[in-house]
Amino acid sequence: MYITTDAVVIKEQTIGESDRLVTLLTRNSGVIRAFARKAKSLKDSKSASTGLLAYSDFSIYKGKDKYIVDSAELKDIFFNLRSDIVALSLAQYFCELAFMLVPEETDSEEYLRIVLNSLHFLSQGKKHPLLLKAVTELRMLAISGYMPDLIACKGCSCYENEAMYFVPSVAAIYCEDCFDLASAPSIRLSMGALTAMRHICYVDFNKLYSFSLPENALKELSTATERYLTEVLGRIPPTLDFYKTIAS
Repeated sequence: MYITTDAVVIKEQTIGESDRLVTLLTRNSGVIRAFARKAKSLKDSKSASTGLLAYSDFSIYKGKDKYIVDSAELKDIFFNLRSDIVALSLAQYFCELAFMLVPEETDSEEYLRIVLNSLHFLSQGKKHPLLLKAVTELRMLAISGYMPDLIACKGCSCYENEAMYFVPSVAAIYCEDCFDLASAPSIRLSMGALTAMRHICYVDFNKLYSFSLPENALKELSTATERYLTEVLGRIPPTLDFYKTIAS
């Protein structure tokens, strides 16, 4: 079996003195793990292209019981992230989400596009980090089968109210008159934050990042998407915990 694909290195581990075991988010084969022989050597052509966060074109073959990287050609390394520990920690969080949510051997093009776009905007400083965090969290959850019901209040079906409440445990929203019905922890959302959540879940990918919010609404949005993510996963990913520690 031979695979030719572009992919982002979302994890890398040194094996022995010179080999790497890389975890790749591919375009059409989900997340796969492959050995890159001699990739730790600076003289090897695979050295830069198999490092963490590298986006490369890979040629991979499957041996008896493992994938082997035959060749890799670097496309982008998001160099600016290396000089900003906060941005780098957020980028590593995006990679961990991909590792946790993307199945093996599945069509993973939209996952790859999300990670690539989020890394690009983060590296260039073109979008607020909280916006990128919320987009990556919620869109990945939505395409993984955890689409929340944000169309209308779960209690009375109203589309909007002065305040709406998102309840992560039931993946739904309630208006101010009905949110007590949920009997569960909730996050109060302004209409700006709720509109952004709807946008992230339902809009065509080409318009996914095309919105902005004031700082207070961004914080509401980030809190809601993060709480929903940890509800679905049942835990806080270590990279998220680290990012919050150094970003605060």
